[in-house]
Amino acid sequence: MQSKGYFQPEQAREVAAVFEKHRIEYLFIGKSAAILLGFPSVTQDIDVFPRNDKQNCQRLIQALAELGFDLSERTRQDIIDGVDFVQINQDPFDIDLVFAPDGIENFDDARKRMTLIENFPVANIKDIIASKKASGRKKDLYDLPMLEDFRIELEKAQRGEPKTALEIALEKLDRENK
Repeated sequence: MQSKGYFQPEQAREVAAVFEKHRIEYLFIGKSAAILLGFPSVTQDIDVFPRNDKQNCQRLIQALAELGFDLSERTRQDIIDGVDFVQINQDPFDIDLVFAPDGIENFDDARKRMTLIENFPVANIKDIIASKKASGRKKDLYDLPMLEDFRIELEKAQRGEPKTALEIALEKLDRENK
């Protein structure tokens, strides 16, 4: 398991493997999800949007224990109750369980729009942006212009649109410098 500090994609792989084993229904959301999509930034935690039903939440507690989290009885109850936001700041890393993310109407609709990266589900960039906008937090609002620019480039790449002459030249220069 990775040590605490900045979010590392390896942490997402570990979460995904254990969540898959325990059949957790979830999406990566927030800045960690944007990073998994290729957004060039850092964050200190993993944000997860779990399906809010009793069985999923009970399995989620088991999965978190397997990952090395020693959850208090209060935290366990908050997870079972599907409290809107459960922040876990302890070893092995920081994870936020967001059962009701701002700006995202419901889990099922968000899941239909998600992107699968390796073996883990990542919220659609538009949902990530909508959640950041709706939160109104200063740090989220600061990221919005960069996230919007990233969304444009990501969607362009997903559509297979041709690259600009500058993009082609920069790629050529990068290959020559290797």
